[in-house]
Amino acid sequence: MRTSSLALTVTAVATALGVSACGAVQAVPLGAEEPFEGTITFSLALGEGSHHHVGAKAFGDKLTELTDGRITVKYYYDNALGGEREVVEGMLIDSIDMGITSTGPIGGFVDEFFVFDLPYLFENHDHAHAVLDSEIGDELATILKDTANVQILAWMENGFRHETNSVQPIETPEDLQGIDHRTQESEVQIDTWSALGANATPMAWPEVYTALQQGVMDSQENPLPTIVDVRFFEVQDYLALTQHVYSPAPMMISGELWDSLSAEDQALFREAAEHALPIQREASFEQEQAAVAALEEKGMEVTEPDLDLFREAVVPVYDKWAPVLGQERIEAARNFDY
Repeated sequence: MRTSSLALTVTAVATALGVSACGAVQAVPLGAEEPFEGTITFSLALGEGSHHHVGAKAFGDKLTELTDGRITVKYYYDNALGGEREVVEGMLIDSIDMGITSTGPIGGFVDEFFVFDLPYLFENHDHAHAVLDSEIGDELATILKDTANVQILAWMENGFRHETNSVQPIETPEDLQGIDHRTQESEVQIDTWSALGANATPMAWPEVYTALQQGVMDSQENPLPTIVDVRFFEVQDYLALTQHVYSPAPMMISGELWDSLSAEDQALFREAAEHALPIQREASFEQEQAAVAALEEKGMEVTEPDLDLFREAVVPVYDKWAPVLGQERIEAARNFDY
């Protein structure tokens, strides 16, 4: 009999949760038709009130409503259950129930997800949303489930990523020469920032703030709401609006847990996810719009680089990765009619 996933997570990450697995609610056997009853653990890389949390809470509240309180959701903020790669792995091995992460670390499990790290693939939010909500997004979700046994319920949003550093204002790729830049654990990102002239080094998300604070790294890149949420303005002086990558934030569930749910419960999970998706994307957009002014108020100097120069510099990244990721998939996303 499957115990509630809270019990499994407590066992796997007892230090993070600080509680005992004893006395956990008993759930239903795998493949049973009886409804699931219990608490879902939900991992978030960002804090309470972040655009990630807004979406997760909208999902959890709706799911609890739809199930008349039979299913509740417990949120763990700021990497409390591990970095993004560890969270994806936790869902893969069924020690974490649900989570929202960026797609960068997922490429370590499924190569096809590196397509989201290709620079300047999407023109704007509408373009990215249209692709993710199309058969392209469905195909990638199927690949992740078949390969890593992690189920995507909704393509939520991180947003367009921008560069920050503590060295100098960035106007052209030449300004990045010699700067020690942190990337996610993604080979495509490493190649991108190397092509732009930086010294690119992958680093797990929980280590980034301290690395910038101590001068181990000079630079990082993230969506604007994340830069505000993590308070990077405390350790970075310059923000360049490079808009080099659109970063999805898939909301995912352990494949083992998903497969154990009845068809009726799966439908309720999907209904809650569909409810939460536009709420999360709207929160992301609103926080993004307010972020530049907020960061300037905190003392960051903001530049708007010539993006054509950046696009030209990263052409070799496409030359290298198109045969791996599929030229047809890349062109379908890039030229998608929205």
